[in-house]
Amino acid sequence: MGSGWARKLRLVSGLILFTFVTTHFINHALGNISLEAMEAGREVFLTIWRHGPGTIVLYGAIVVHVLMALAAIWQRRTLRMSWAEGFQVVLALFIPFLMPAHVLATRGGHEFFGVNDSYLFEILSVWVFAPQNGWLLAAGVLVVWSHGCIGLHQWLRLRPWYGAAKPWLLTMALLLPSLALSGFAGVGKQIALLARDKVWLDQAMASFRLGDAMKELADFVYGTMDYVVIGTAIVVVLLLVGRWVRGLWAQRGHRITISYPDGHEVSVEPGLSVLDASRLAGIAHASVCGGRGRCSTCRVRIASGQENLPPASGAELKVLARVGAPDSVRLACQLRPTADVTVMPLLPPNVSLQNGVDRPNYLQGSEREIAVLFADLRAFTKFSESKLPYDVVFALNQYFRSMGQAVETAGGHLDKFIGDGVMALFGVESDLETGCRQALAAGAAMAEALDHLNHQLRHDLDEPLRMGIGIHAGATIVGEMGYGAATSVTAIGDTVNTASRLEAMTKEFAVQAIVSDYVGACAGADLTAYETREVTVRGRAETMKVYLIPDARTLPRPEARAAIPRQRRRGRVRVKAPT
Repeated sequence: MGSGWARKLRLVSGLILFTFVTTHFINHALGNISLEAMEAGREVFLTIWRHGPGTIVLYGAIVVHVLMALAAIWQRRTLRMSWAEGFQVVLALFIPFLMPAHVLATRGGHEFFGVNDSYLFEILSVWVFAPQNGWLLAAGVLVVWSHGCIGLHQWLRLRPWYGAAKPWLLTMALLLPSLALSGFAGVGKQIALLARDKVWLDQAMASFRLGDAMKELADFVYGTMDYVVIGTAIVVVLLLVGRWVRGLWAQRGHRITISYPDGHEVSVEPGLSVLDASRLAGIAHASVCGGRGRCSTCRVRIASGQENLPPASGAELKVLARVGAPDSVRLACQLRPTADVTVMPLLPPNVSLQNGVDRPNYLQGSEREIAVLFADLRAFTKFSESKLPYDVVFALNQYFRSMGQAVETAGGHLDKFIGDGVMALFGVESDLETGCRQALAAGAAMAEALDHLNHQLRHDLDEPLRMGIGIHAGATIVGEMGYGAATSVTAIGDTVNTASRLEAMTKEFAVQAIVSDYVGACAGADLTAYETREVTVRGRAETMKVYLIPDARTLPRPEARAAIPRQRRRGRVRVKAPT
Protein backbone atom coordinates (compact mmCIF):
# COMPACT_ATOMS: atom_id res chain seq x y z
CA MET A 1 0.00 0.00 0.00
CA GLY A 2 2.22 2.84 1.19
CA SER A 3 1.90 6.54 0.64
CA GLY A 4 0.66 8.12 -2.55
CA TRP A 5 4.07 9.16 -3.84
CA ALA A 6 5.49 5.67 -3.22
CA ARG A 7 2.66 4.08 -5.20
CA LYS A 8 3.21 6.54 -8.03
CA LEU A 9 6.93 5.77 -8.14
CA ARG A 10 6.17 2.08 -8.19
CA LEU A 11 3.64 2.56 -10.98
CA VAL A 12 5.88 4.73 -13.15
CA SER A 13 8.88 2.43 -12.72
CA GLY A 14 6.70 -0.56 -13.52
CA LEU A 15 5.42 1.08 -16.70
CA ILE A 16 9.00 1.79 -17.80
CA LEU A 17 9.98 -1.85 -17.25
CA PHE A 18 6.84 -3.08 -19.02
CA THR A 19 7.70 -0.87 -21.99
CA PHE A 20 11.22 -2.31 -22.04
CA VAL A 21 9.92 -5.89 -21.99
CA THR A 22 7.34 -5.11 -24.68
CA THR A 23 9.96 -3.69 -27.06
CA HIS A 24 12.24 -6.64 -26.30
CA PHE A 25 9.44 -9.09 -27.16
CA ILE A 26 8.70 -7.24 -30.39
CA ASN A 27 12.37 -7.62 -31.27
CA HIS A 28 12.20 -11.37 -30.49
CA ALA A 29 9.06 -11.67 -32.63
CA LEU A 30 11.02 -10.48 -35.66
CA GLY A 31 12.63 -13.92 -35.59
CA ASN A 32 9.50 -15.17 -37.28
CA ILE A 33 10.84 -13.31 -40.32
CA SER A 34 14.58 -13.99 -40.11
CA LEU A 35 17.73 -13.62 -38.01
CA GLU A 36 18.62 -10.55 -40.07
CA ALA A 37 15.31 -8.92 -39.09
CA MET A 38 16.03 -9.63 -35.44
CA GLU A 39 19.51 -8.07 -35.69
CA ALA A 40 18.12 -5.01 -37.47
CA GLY A 41 15.46 -4.59 -34.78
CA ARG A 42 18.15 -5.02 -32.13
CA GLU A 43 20.00 -1.95 -33.41
CA VAL A 44 16.89 0.16 -32.80
CA PHE A 45 16.31 -1.51 -29.42
CA LEU A 46 19.89 -0.84 -28.27
CA THR A 47 19.72 2.77 -29.45
CA ILE A 48 16.82 3.31 -27.05
CA TRP A 49 17.88 1.29 -24.01
CA ARG A 50 21.68 0.91 -24.06
CA HIS A 51 22.86 4.47 -24.51
CA GLY A 52 22.99 7.28 -21.95
CA PRO A 53 19.52 8.32 -20.79
CA GLY A 54 17.93 5.01 -21.74
CA THR A 55 20.35 3.09 -19.51
CA ILE A 56 19.81 5.46 -16.59
CA VAL A 57 16.03 5.29 -16.94
CA LEU A 58 15.99 1.48 -17.28
CA TYR A 59 18.25 0.57 -14.39
CA GLY A 60 16.86 3.38 -12.26
CA ALA A 61 13.39 1.93 -12.82
CA ILE A 62 14.62 -1.53 -11.77
CA VAL A 63 16.08 -0.20 -8.52
CA VAL A 64 13.05 1.97 -7.72
CA HIS A 65 10.55 -0.77 -8.55
CA VAL A 66 12.30 -3.33 -6.37
CA LEU A 67 12.67 -0.91 -3.44
CA MET A 68 9.05 0.27 -3.67
CA ALA A 69 7.82 -3.34 -3.87
CA LEU A 70 9.79 -4.27 -0.76
CA ALA A 71 8.51 -1.17 1.01
CA ALA A 72 4.93 -2.04 0.06
CA ILE A 73 5.29 -5.55 1.52
CA TRP A 74 6.86 -4.11 4.68
CA GLN A 75 4.07 -1.58 5.15
CA ARG A 76 1.35 -4.20 4.82
CA ARG A 77 0.29 -5.31 8.29
CA THR A 78 -1.00 -8.60 6.94
CA LEU A 79 -0.01 -10.72 3.97
CA ARG A 80 -3.62 -11.68 3.30
CA MET A 81 -4.43 -10.43 -0.18
CA SER A 82 -6.43 -11.29 -3.27
CA TRP A 83 -5.29 -14.23 -5.38
CA ALA A 84 -4.21 -11.85 -8.17
CA GLU A 85 -2.01 -9.81 -5.82
CA GLY A 86 -0.59 -12.95 -4.24
CA PHE A 87 0.16 -14.51 -7.62
CA GLN A 88 1.87 -11.30 -8.74
CA VAL A 89 4.09 -11.35 -5.63
CA VAL A 90 5.01 -15.01 -6.18
CA LEU A 91 5.93 -14.29 -9.80
CA ALA A 92 8.13 -11.40 -8.66
CA LEU A 93 10.02 -13.73 -6.31
CA PHE A 94 10.79 -16.07 -9.21
CA ILE A 95 12.36 -13.34 -11.37
CA PRO A 96 15.74 -13.15 -9.50
CA PHE A 97 16.13 -16.92 -9.99
CA LEU A 98 15.27 -16.99 -13.71
CA MET A 99 16.51 -13.80 -15.38
CA PRO A 100 19.97 -12.81 -13.98
CA ALA A 101 21.90 -15.27 -16.18
CA HIS A 102 20.39 -13.75 -19.34
CA VAL A 103 21.07 -10.16 -18.22
CA LEU A 104 24.61 -10.91 -17.01
CA ALA A 105 25.58 -12.81 -20.17
CA THR A 106 24.33 -10.09 -22.53
CA ARG A 107 24.64 -6.65 -20.93
CA GLY A 108 27.23 -7.80 -18.41
CA GLY A 109 29.32 -9.55 -21.05
CA HIS A 110 29.18 -6.49 -23.27
CA GLU A 111 30.12 -3.98 -20.55
CA PHE A 112 32.84 -5.98 -18.73
CA PHE A 113 34.26 -8.24 -21.44
CA GLY A 114 33.54 -6.32 -24.65
CA VAL A 115 31.36 -9.13 -26.00
CA ASN A 116 29.31 -8.50 -29.12
CA ASP A 117 26.12 -9.86 -27.57
CA SER A 118 24.19 -10.19 -30.81
CA TYR A 119 21.12 -12.37 -31.25
CA LEU A 120 23.40 -14.95 -32.81
CA PHE A 121 25.45 -14.96 -29.59
CA GLU A 122 22.39 -15.44 -27.38
CA ILE A 123 20.82 -18.10 -29.62
CA LEU A 124 24.03 -20.13 -29.81
CA SER A 125 24.43 -19.88 -26.04
CA VAL A 126 20.95 -21.29 -25.50
CA TRP A 127 20.53 -23.74 -28.37
CA VAL A 128 24.07 -25.12 -28.70
CA PHE A 129 26.26 -24.54 -25.65
CA ALA A 130 23.70 -24.64 -22.80
CA PRO A 131 20.34 -25.88 -24.08
CA GLN A 132 19.10 -26.43 -20.51
CA ASN A 133 19.06 -22.64 -20.13
CA GLY A 134 16.46 -22.38 -22.88
CA TRP A 135 13.74 -23.61 -20.57
CA LEU A 136 14.82 -21.18 -17.86
CA LEU A 137 14.77 -18.32 -20.36
CA ALA A 138 11.31 -19.29 -21.64
CA ALA A 139 10.02 -19.54 -18.07
CA GLY A 140 11.57 -16.18 -17.27
CA VAL A 141 9.89 -14.59 -20.26
CA LEU A 142 6.47 -15.87 -19.17
CA VAL A 143 7.01 -14.94 -15.51
CA VAL A 144 8.13 -11.37 -16.23
CA TRP A 145 5.35 -10.82 -18.75
CA SER A 146 2.64 -12.28 -16.49
CA HIS A 147 3.83 -10.19 -13.54
CA GLY A 148 3.64 -7.04 -15.65
CA CYS A 149 0.24 -7.88 -17.16
CA ILE A 150 -1.30 -8.47 -13.74
CA GLY A 151 0.06 -5.14 -12.54
CA LEU A 152 -1.27 -3.40 -15.64
CA HIS A 153 -4.67 -5.02 -15.15
CA GLN A 154 -4.80 -3.96 -11.49
CA TRP A 155 -4.05 -0.40 -12.53
CA LEU A 156 -6.43 -0.13 -15.48
CA ARG A 157 -9.42 -2.17 -14.36
CA LEU A 158 -11.18 0.80 -12.74
CA ARG A 159 -10.98 2.89 -15.91
CA PRO A 160 -14.40 3.33 -17.58
CA TRP A 161 -13.07 2.29 -21.01
CA TYR A 162 -11.24 -0.80 -19.78
CA GLY A 163 -14.21 -3.16 -20.07
CA ALA A 164 -14.49 -2.56 -23.81
CA ALA A 165 -10.73 -2.65 -24.37
CA LYS A 166 -10.03 -5.72 -22.24
CA PRO A 167 -10.64 -8.37 -24.96
CA TRP A 168 -8.18 -6.59 -27.26
CA LEU A 169 -5.62 -6.12 -24.52
CA LEU A 170 -5.94 -9.78 -23.50
CA THR A 171 -5.39 -10.82 -27.10
CA MET A 172 -2.19 -8.75 -27.25
CA ALA A 173 -1.10 -10.09 -23.86
CA LEU A 174 -1.32 -13.65 -25.19
CA LEU A 175 -0.13 -12.97 -28.73
CA LEU A 176 3.05 -10.98 -28.07
CA PRO A 177 4.92 -13.49 -25.84
CA SER A 178 3.79 -16.30 -28.16
CA LEU A 179 5.28 -14.50 -31.16
CA ALA A 180 8.44 -13.70 -29.18
CA LEU A 181 9.00 -17.31 -28.15
CA SER A 182 8.16 -18.69 -31.59
CA GLY A 183 10.52 -16.21 -33.25
CA PHE A 184 13.36 -17.06 -30.89
CA ALA A 185 12.74 -20.80 -31.21
CA GLY A 186 12.34 -20.74 -34.98
CA VAL A 187 15.65 -18.99 -35.54
CA GLY A 188 17.22 -21.19 -32.87
CA LYS A 189 16.45 -24.35 -34.80
CA GLN A 190 18.04 -22.89 -37.91
CA ILE A 191 21.17 -21.83 -36.02
CA ALA A 192 21.47 -25.24 -34.35
CA LEU A 193 21.63 -26.84 -37.81
CA LEU A 194 24.18 -24.32 -39.07
CA ALA A 195 26.34 -24.85 -35.98
CA ARG A 196 27.08 -28.41 -37.09
CA ASP A 197 29.42 -26.85 -39.64
CA LYS A 198 32.66 -26.19 -37.71
CA VAL A 199 33.85 -23.52 -40.15
CA TRP A 200 30.59 -21.61 -39.79
CA LEU A 201 30.70 -22.01 -36.01
CA ASP A 202 34.29 -20.73 -35.79
CA GLN A 203 33.34 -17.67 -37.81
CA ALA A 204 30.33 -17.04 -35.60
CA MET A 205 32.44 -17.35 -32.44
CA ALA A 206 35.00 -14.92 -33.83
CA SER A 207 32.24 -12.33 -34.41
CA PHE A 208 31.46 -12.31 -30.68
CA ARG A 209 34.96 -10.95 -29.86
CA LEU A 210 35.20 -13.31 -26.89
CA GLY A 211 38.81 -14.33 -27.47
CA ASP A 212 40.00 -16.38 -24.49
CA ALA A 213 37.43 -14.86 -22.14
CA MET A 214 34.83 -17.62 -22.48
CA LYS A 215 35.66 -19.21 -19.14
CA GLU A 216 35.94 -15.83 -17.39
CA LEU A 217 32.54 -14.83 -18.77
CA ALA A 218 30.96 -18.08 -17.58
CA ASP A 219 32.51 -17.67 -14.11
CA PHE A 220 31.26 -14.07 -13.99
CA VAL A 221 27.71 -15.01 -15.02
CA TYR A 222 27.21 -17.98 -12.70
CA GLY A 223 29.20 -16.52 -9.82
CA THR A 224 27.29 -13.25 -9.85
CA MET A 225 24.02 -15.13 -10.25
CA ASP A 226 24.77 -17.03 -7.04
CA TYR A 227 25.17 -13.73 -5.23
CA VAL A 228 21.88 -12.48 -6.66
CA VAL A 229 19.99 -15.61 -5.61
CA ILE A 230 21.52 -15.70 -2.13
CA GLY A 231 21.00 -11.95 -1.70
CA THR A 232 17.37 -12.27 -2.72
CA ALA A 233 16.81 -15.08 -0.24
CA ILE A 234 18.45 -13.07 2.56
CA VAL A 235 16.37 -9.97 1.84
CA VAL A 236 13.12 -11.97 1.79
CA VAL A 237 13.98 -13.75 5.05
CA LEU A 238 14.97 -10.48 6.75
CA LEU A 239 11.75 -8.87 5.54
CA LEU A 240 9.59 -11.69 6.93
CA VAL A 241 11.50 -11.85 10.21
CA GLY A 242 11.27 -8.08 10.55
CA ARG A 243 7.52 -8.19 10.04
CA TRP A 244 7.23 -10.92 12.68
CA VAL A 245 9.28 -8.96 15.21
CA ARG A 246 7.28 -5.81 14.48
CA GLY A 247 4.07 -7.72 15.15
CA LEU A 248 5.35 -9.01 18.49
CA TRP A 249 6.46 -5.53 19.49
CA ALA A 250 3.12 -4.00 18.50
CA GLN A 251 1.27 -6.43 20.76
CA ARG A 252 3.12 -5.06 23.78
CA GLY A 253 2.15 -1.42 23.20
CA HIS A 254 -1.06 0.57 23.50
CA ARG A 255 -4.04 -0.99 21.76
CA ILE A 256 -7.28 0.37 20.37
CA THR A 257 -10.50 -1.45 19.54
CA ILE A 258 -12.21 -1.40 16.15
CA SER A 259 -15.80 -2.63 16.45
CA TYR A 260 -17.99 -3.99 13.66
CA PRO A 261 -21.81 -4.19 13.45
CA ASP A 262 -21.90 -8.00 13.69
CA GLY A 263 -20.29 -7.91 17.14
CA HIS A 264 -16.68 -8.44 16.05
CA GLU A 265 -14.11 -6.41 17.96
CA VAL A 266 -10.51 -6.23 16.77
CA SER A 267 -7.73 -5.05 19.10
CA VAL A 268 -4.91 -3.46 17.09
CA GLU A 269 -2.11 -0.95 17.52
CA PRO A 270 -2.97 2.71 16.78
CA GLY A 271 -2.29 3.78 13.23
CA LEU A 272 -3.26 0.48 11.61
CA SER A 273 -5.76 0.94 8.80
CA VAL A 274 -9.28 -0.38 9.29
CA LEU A 275 -8.89 -2.53 6.18
CA ASP A 276 -5.74 -4.14 7.59
CA ALA A 277 -7.55 -4.71 10.89
CA SER A 278 -10.32 -6.52 9.01
CA ARG A 279 -7.77 -8.66 7.19
CA LEU A 280 -5.86 -9.49 10.38
CA ALA A 281 -9.07 -10.64 12.04
CA GLY A 282 -10.22 -12.60 9.00
CA ILE A 283 -13.25 -10.35 8.51
CA ALA A 284 -14.31 -10.25 4.86
CA HIS A 285 -14.06 -6.65 3.66
CA ALA A 286 -14.61 -5.33 0.14
CA SER A 287 -11.54 -3.85 -1.56
CA VAL A 288 -11.57 -4.00 -5.35
CA CYS A 289 -8.34 -2.01 -5.78
CA GLY A 290 -6.49 -3.98 -3.09
CA GLY A 291 -6.38 -1.14 -0.58
CA ARG A 292 -4.77 1.49 -2.80
CA GLY A 293 -7.37 4.16 -2.08
CA ARG A 294 -8.70 4.27 -5.64
CA CYS A 295 -11.96 2.34 -5.85
CA SER A 296 -13.92 3.43 -2.72
CA THR A 297 -15.41 -0.08 -2.30
CA CYS A 298 -13.87 -0.49 1.18
CA ARG A 299 -15.69 2.57 2.51
CA VAL A 300 -17.19 2.41 5.98
CA ARG A 301 -19.65 4.52 7.94
CA ILE A 302 -18.36 5.73 11.29
CA ALA A 303 -20.96 4.76 13.90
CA SER A 304 -19.04 6.15 16.89
CA GLY A 305 -15.66 7.70 17.60
CA GLN A 306 -15.64 10.03 14.60
CA GLU A 307 -14.48 12.98 16.70
CA ASN A 308 -11.20 11.20 17.52
CA LEU A 309 -10.26 10.21 13.98
CA PRO A 310 -7.39 11.80 12.05
CA PRO A 311 -8.62 13.96 9.13
CA ALA A 312 -8.88 12.47 5.67
CA SER A 313 -6.07 13.20 3.22
CA GLY A 314 -6.66 15.10 0.01
CA ALA A 315 -6.54 11.89 -2.03
CA GLU A 316 -9.11 10.20 0.22
CA LEU A 317 -11.41 13.23 0.11
CA LYS A 318 -11.22 13.21 -3.68
CA VAL A 319 -12.37 9.57 -3.86
CA LEU A 320 -15.13 10.13 -1.29
CA ALA A 321 -16.37 13.19 -3.16
CA ARG A 322 -16.52 11.14 -6.35
CA VAL A 323 -19.12 8.84 -4.81
CA GLY A 324 -20.94 11.62 -2.93
CA ALA A 325 -20.11 10.19 0.49
CA PRO A 326 -21.18 12.18 3.60
CA ASP A 327 -18.75 13.25 6.32
CA SER A 328 -19.43 10.11 8.34
CA VAL A 329 -18.02 7.86 5.59
CA ARG A 330 -14.31 7.07 5.26
CA LEU A 331 -12.14 4.72 3.20
CA ALA A 332 -11.13 1.74 5.34
CA CYS A 333 -7.78 1.44 3.57
CA GLN A 334 -6.87 5.06 4.35
CA LEU A 335 -8.46 5.45 7.79
CA ARG A 336 -5.85 4.83 10.50
CA PRO A 337 -7.62 5.40 13.84
CA THR A 338 -5.68 6.30 16.97
CA ALA A 339 -8.61 5.73 19.34
CA ASP A 340 -11.52 3.30 19.66
CA VAL A 341 -13.94 3.46 16.74
CA THR A 342 -17.02 1.62 15.51
CA VAL A 343 -17.34 1.14 11.76
CA MET A 344 -19.95 -0.29 9.43
CA PRO A 345 -18.79 -1.55 5.99
CA LEU A 346 -21.15 -0.18 3.35
CA LEU A 347 -20.60 -2.73 0.55
CA PRO A 348 -20.71 -6.54 0.65
CA PRO A 349 -17.37 -8.39 0.61
CA ASN A 350 -18.08 -9.92 -2.80
CA VAL A 351 -18.58 -6.54 -4.43
CA SER A 352 -17.73 -6.42 -8.14
CA LEU A 353 -15.56 -4.10 -10.20
CA GLN A 354 -18.71 -2.25 -11.22
CA ASN A 355 -18.87 -0.74 -7.73
CA GLY A 356 -15.33 0.54 -8.00
CA VAL A 357 -15.66 2.76 -11.06
CA ASP A 358 -16.84 6.35 -11.07
CA ARG A 359 -20.59 6.34 -10.63
CA PRO A 360 -23.29 8.98 -10.16
CA ASN A 361 -23.53 10.30 -6.61
CA TYR A 362 -27.25 9.61 -6.32
CA LEU A 363 -26.62 5.86 -6.43
CA GLN A 364 -25.34 6.06 -2.85
CA GLY A 365 -28.71 7.36 -1.68
CA SER A 366 -30.00 10.94 -1.84
CA GLU A 367 -33.21 12.89 -1.44
CA ARG A 368 -34.36 14.15 -4.80
CA GLU A 369 -37.54 15.59 -6.27
CA ILE A 370 -38.46 13.51 -9.29
CA ALA A 371 -41.51 12.45 -11.27
CA VAL A 372 -42.82 8.90 -10.85
CA LEU A 373 -45.06 7.06 -13.31
CA PHE A 374 -47.00 3.88 -12.68
CA ALA A 375 -48.82 1.97 -15.42
CA ASP A 376 -50.84 -1.21 -15.20
CA LEU A 377 -52.78 -3.39 -17.63
CA ARG A 378 -56.49 -3.74 -17.06
CA ALA A 379 -58.21 -7.15 -16.82
CA PHE A 380 -55.03 -8.94 -17.80
CA THR A 381 -55.81 -11.78 -15.36
CA LYS A 382 -58.92 -12.57 -17.40
CA PHE A 383 -56.85 -12.53 -20.58
CA SER A 384 -54.22 -14.88 -19.13
CA GLU A 385 -56.82 -17.38 -17.96
CA SER A 386 -58.10 -17.87 -21.50
CA LYS A 387 -54.69 -18.21 -23.19
CA LEU A 388 -51.90 -20.72 -23.28
CA PRO A 389 -48.81 -19.86 -21.14
CA TYR A 390 -46.78 -19.27 -24.31
CA ASP A 391 -49.31 -16.71 -25.57
CA VAL A 392 -49.38 -14.93 -22.20
CA VAL A 393 -45.59 -14.67 -22.03
CA PHE A 394 -45.40 -13.52 -25.64
CA ALA A 395 -48.02 -10.79 -25.13
CA LEU A 396 -46.39 -9.59 -21.90
CA ASN A 397 -42.96 -9.41 -23.47
CA GLN A 398 -44.34 -7.39 -26.36
CA TYR A 399 -46.06 -5.08 -23.87
CA PHE A 400 -42.96 -4.67 -21.68
CA ARG A 401 -40.77 -3.91 -24.68
CA SER A 402 -43.20 -1.28 -25.99
CA MET A 403 -43.56 0.40 -22.59
CA GLY A 404 -39.83 0.25 -21.90
CA GLN A 405 -38.98 1.86 -25.23
CA ALA A 406 -41.56 4.60 -24.62
CA VAL A 407 -40.06 5.39 -21.21
CA GLU A 408 -36.44 5.39 -22.41
CA THR A 409 -37.23 7.43 -25.52
CA ALA A 410 -38.81 10.07 -23.30
CA GLY A 411 -35.62 10.18 -21.19
CA GLY A 412 -36.86 8.24 -18.16
CA HIS A 413 -35.42 5.39 -16.13
CA LEU A 414 -37.34 2.12 -16.23
CA ASP A 415 -37.37 1.11 -12.58
CA LYS A 416 -39.11 -2.25 -12.59
CA PHE A 417 -41.90 -4.42 -13.90
CA ILE A 418 -44.35 -5.51 -11.22
CA GLY A 419 -46.49 -8.32 -12.56
CA ASP A 420 -48.10 -6.62 -15.56
CA GLY A 421 -47.33 -3.16 -14.19
CA VAL A 422 -44.55 -0.67 -14.90
CA MET A 423 -42.75 1.79 -12.62
CA ALA A 424 -40.62 4.52 -14.18
CA LEU A 425 -38.63 7.45 -12.78
CA PHE A 426 -38.01 10.79 -14.48
CA GLY A 427 -35.56 13.54 -13.57
CA VAL A 428 -33.18 11.31 -11.63
CA GLU A 429 -30.18 12.64 -13.53
CA SER A 430 -31.56 16.07 -14.42
CA ASP A 431 -34.10 18.17 -12.49
CA LEU A 432 -37.73 18.07 -11.47
CA GLU A 433 -38.99 20.29 -14.27
CA THR A 434 -37.33 18.18 -16.95
CA GLY A 435 -38.53 15.01 -15.23
CA CYS A 436 -42.17 16.15 -15.22
CA ARG A 437 -42.05 17.04 -18.91
CA GLN A 438 -40.49 13.66 -19.65
CA ALA A 439 -43.14 11.84 -17.58
CA LEU A 440 -46.00 13.49 -19.51
CA ALA A 441 -44.30 12.66 -22.81
CA ALA A 442 -43.77 9.07 -21.67
CA GLY A 443 -47.44 8.72 -20.68
CA ALA A 444 -48.55 9.85 -24.14
CA ALA A 445 -45.99 7.59 -25.84
CA MET A 446 -47.05 4.59 -23.75
CA ALA A 447 -50.69 5.09 -24.74
CA GLU A 448 -49.69 5.31 -28.40
CA ALA A 449 -47.49 2.21 -28.03
CA LEU A 450 -50.41 0.31 -26.53
CA ASP A 451 -52.59 1.20 -29.52
CA HIS A 452 -49.87 -0.03 -31.86
CA LEU A 453 -49.50 -3.22 -29.82
CA ASN A 454 -53.26 -3.84 -29.94
CA HIS A 455 -53.11 -3.53 -33.71
CA GLN A 456 -50.20 -6.00 -33.89
CA LEU A 457 -51.98 -8.53 -31.65
CA ARG A 458 -55.48 -7.97 -33.00
CA HIS A 459 -55.73 -11.57 -34.20
CA ASP A 460 -54.69 -12.94 -30.80
CA LEU A 461 -56.75 -10.68 -28.53
CA ASP A 462 -60.42 -11.15 -27.75
CA GLU A 463 -60.56 -7.45 -26.86
CA PRO A 464 -57.95 -4.67 -26.93
CA LEU A 465 -55.54 -4.34 -24.02
CA ARG A 466 -56.27 -1.39 -21.74
CA MET A 467 -54.06 0.36 -19.22
CA GLY A 468 -54.13 2.91 -16.43
CA ILE A 469 -51.39 5.50 -15.81
CA GLY A 470 -50.68 7.52 -12.68
CA ILE A 471 -48.11 10.35 -12.57
CA HIS A 472 -47.00 12.29 -9.51
CA ALA A 473 -43.89 14.22 -8.49
CA GLY A 474 -42.22 15.18 -5.26
CA ALA A 475 -39.48 14.34 -2.79
CA THR A 476 -38.21 10.76 -2.83
CA ILE A 477 -35.20 8.82 -1.62
CA VAL A 478 -33.31 7.60 -4.69
CA GLY A 479 -30.50 5.07 -4.62
CA GLU A 480 -29.25 1.69 -5.69
CA MET A 481 -31.10 -0.88 -3.64
CA GLY A 482 -31.49 -4.63 -3.60
CA TYR A 483 -29.31 -7.68 -3.30
CA GLY A 484 -27.02 -9.36 -5.82
CA ALA A 485 -28.47 -9.57 -9.30
CA ALA A 486 -31.70 -7.99 -8.03
CA THR A 487 -29.95 -4.66 -7.25
CA SER A 488 -31.24 -1.68 -9.23
CA VAL A 489 -31.77 2.08 -9.06
CA THR A 490 -35.13 2.76 -7.47
CA ALA A 491 -37.02 5.30 -5.38
CA ILE A 492 -39.06 5.08 -2.21
CA GLY A 493 -41.25 7.49 -0.32
CA ASP A 494 -44.70 9.08 -0.27
CA THR A 495 -44.39 10.31 -3.87
CA VAL A 496 -43.98 6.74 -5.13
CA ASN A 497 -46.95 5.51 -3.11
CA THR A 498 -49.09 8.42 -4.32
CA ALA A 499 -48.28 7.76 -7.98
CA SER A 500 -49.28 4.13 -7.47
CA ARG A 501 -52.59 5.21 -5.85
CA LEU A 502 -53.34 7.58 -8.71
CA GLU A 503 -52.86 4.75 -11.20
CA ALA A 504 -55.33 2.63 -9.22
CA MET A 505 -57.86 5.50 -9.24
CA THR A 506 -58.06 5.36 -13.05
CA LYS A 507 -60.42 2.40 -12.58
CA GLU A 508 -62.68 4.43 -10.28
CA PHE A 509 -62.87 7.40 -12.63
CA ALA A 510 -62.86 5.30 -15.82
CA VAL A 511 -60.01 7.25 -17.42
CA GLN A 512 -56.69 6.18 -18.91
CA ALA A 513 -54.47 8.48 -16.84
CA ILE A 514 -54.49 10.65 -13.73
CA VAL A 515 -51.88 13.39 -13.34
CA SER A 516 -51.34 15.44 -10.20
CA ASP A 517 -51.52 19.22 -10.59
CA TYR A 518 -47.97 19.45 -9.18
CA VAL A 519 -46.68 17.58 -12.22
CA GLY A 520 -48.51 19.92 -14.58
CA ALA A 521 -47.22 23.02 -12.77
CA CYS A 522 -43.60 21.82 -12.75
CA ALA A 523 -43.78 20.82 -16.42
CA GLY A 524 -45.34 24.14 -17.43
CA ALA A 525 -48.10 22.17 -19.13
CA ASP A 526 -51.59 23.53 -19.77
CA LEU A 527 -53.95 20.86 -18.43
CA THR A 528 -56.99 23.12 -17.98
CA ALA A 529 -58.85 21.28 -20.74
CA TYR A 530 -59.11 18.22 -18.53
CA GLU A 531 -61.54 17.62 -15.70
CA THR A 532 -60.07 18.23 -12.23
CA ARG A 533 -60.90 16.57 -8.94
CA GLU A 534 -59.86 16.93 -5.33
CA VAL A 535 -59.09 13.39 -4.23
CA THR A 536 -58.04 11.80 -0.99
CA VAL A 537 -55.07 9.48 -1.32
CA ARG A 538 -54.72 6.77 1.28
CA GLY A 539 -51.83 7.59 3.59
CA ARG A 540 -52.11 11.37 3.04
CA ALA A 541 -54.00 13.69 5.37
CA GLU A 542 -54.69 16.35 2.75
CA THR A 543 -56.67 16.16 -0.42
CA MET A 544 -54.82 16.79 -3.66
CA LYS A 545 -55.88 18.21 -7.00
CA VAL A 546 -55.55 15.88 -9.97
CA TYR A 547 -56.37 15.95 -13.67
CA LEU A 548 -58.45 13.15 -15.19
CA ILE A 549 -57.12 12.21 -18.64
CA PRO A 550 -59.58 10.07 -20.65
CA ASP A 551 -57.04 9.44 -23.43
CA ALA A 552 -53.37 9.62 -22.44
CA ARG A 553 -52.37 10.10 -26.07
CA THR A 554 -53.62 13.68 -25.75
CA LEU A 555 -51.25 14.55 -22.92
CA PRO A 556 -49.22 17.68 -23.77
CA ARG A 557 -45.53 17.32 -24.43
CA PRO A 558 -44.07 20.68 -23.34
CA GLU A 559 -40.55 21.34 -24.54
CA ALA A 560 -39.69 24.79 -23.23
CA ARG A 561 -38.63 25.09 -19.59
CA ALA A 562 -41.40 26.80 -17.68
CA ALA A 563 -40.94 29.13 -14.74
CA ILE A 564 -41.90 27.31 -11.56
CA PRO A 565 -43.96 29.29 -9.03
CA ARG A 566 -42.00 29.92 -5.87
CA GLN A 567 -45.04 29.36 -3.67
CA ARG A 568 -46.26 25.79 -3.48
CA ARG A 569 -49.28 24.34 -1.83
CA ARG A 570 -48.91 23.64 1.87
CA GLY A 571 -47.22 20.33 2.50
CA ARG A 572 -45.33 20.31 -0.83
CA VAL A 573 -41.85 21.31 0.17
CA ARG A 574 -39.40 22.02 -2.61
CA VAL A 575 -36.23 19.95 -2.12
CA LYS A 576 -33.21 20.92 -4.19
CA ALA A 577 -31.72 17.84 -5.80
CA PRO A 578 -27.97 17.43 -5.19
CA THR A 579 -25.75 18.15 -8.15
